[in-house]
Amino acid sequence: MRLRRLALPARTVRLRFTALYGVLFLLSGAALLVITNLVSLGSTRISEVAPTGDLLAQNSSLAAAHERISLLEGQLAGARETQSHQLLVGSAVALAVMALVSIVLGRIIAGRVLRPLRTITAATRRISADNLHERLAVPGPADEVKDLADTIDELLERLESSFAAQRRFVANASHELRTPLATMRASLDVAVAKPEPVPPQTVALADRLRTELDQVDRLLEGFLVLARTQHGALSDRARISLGHTVSAALEARAADIVAKGLTVHSDDLSDSAWTRGSRTLLSRMADNVIDNAITHNHEGGWIRVAATLDGESALLVVETGGRVLDQEQVARLAQPFQRLGADRTGSGDGSGLGLSIVAAIASAHGGGLDLQARPEGGLRVAITLPPVAARAGVPA
Repeated sequence: MRLRRLALPARTVRLRFTALYGVLFLLSGAALLVITNLVSLGSTRISEVAPTGDLLAQNSSLAAAHERISLLEGQLAGARETQSHQLLVGSAVALAVMALVSIVLGRIIAGRVLRPLRTITAATRRISADNLHERLAVPGPADEVKDLADTIDELLERLESSFAAQRRFVANASHELRTPLATMRASLDVAVAKPEPVPPQTVALADRLRTELDQVDRLLEGFLVLARTQHGALSDRARISLGHTVSAALEARAADIVAKGLTVHSDDLSDSAWTRGSRTLLSRMADNVIDNAITHNHEGGWIRVAATLDGESALLVVETGGRVLDQEQVARLAQPFQRLGADRTGSGDGSGLGLSIVAAIASAHGGGLDLQARPEGGLRVAITLPPVAARAGVPA
């Protein structure tokens, strides 16, 4: 029974309107046919008695008149029966045609009535956290539909203000916190650098505090990048080669790769995958992906990198080996402060913002991030971006 219910069509407003208008049209057509039949039957009864007086006047013999009348009455009864049958068949055909026409007209009228609502729904679906500045701006008279569209526009305006205030707060707080962090780091350096001998416990505590301060500094930097990425406009847009960008990220981390004994497989880092965007943000995106691949990898592991064109997208894929991961947990890594556990935290920043920054940068450029747990173990990070054609002489 449950499967049968799931197979039924959804009871949409248009379907209900179509049924309502169809029934109204069908009832109107049926009423018109009934009235037509009543009028036709009435006129037939009148025509039955009309010839009688004329026939009696034209025949000189009463017997001949009766015979003539009986003959005409039989012919008239047959004609009336034939007419009634034809009228019944015609009415049935007309009713069937009217039922079909009623459904078609009901659907058309329901579609015209609901067209403004469909326009509002489609426009609302296009608006997300990245384009809250857009408005429905539905034209037309001041009716219920216009009031609904104006109400949604007012809601979007309040949401835009709220999101902007949140992003400004994150950016301003991150900037303001950098000053006390720098002061604390300088105070530690001054305390450790005094001429008199410093107790080993103090040196160890200072090193631990520096590590924590660096961690907080990286966390604030991540907040700043997220706030800038989600704010919207990208000022330094240019043609970027994904292959060159990820190659630069690998070269910058060559020492870390060697220290961990990792093997890098570069399937395809040619100039085929180009996109348009912010050089700074796309470089940060590649850095975060490579950092994640190095940090959350085991000693002597491997990294596979590819930058290609995949249909309508420029594709950057970074894969790593390791233990088998849970796909549900992997899917949450694109959200801030999500991790897979202490065994994958490693010695990196461990802030839980790395892949969320990657997702935000990809989204700001019109792309997306796909995280998949490899069946044989490890993680596959795939970034899709809108492609552009590479031009000769354009630097990466």
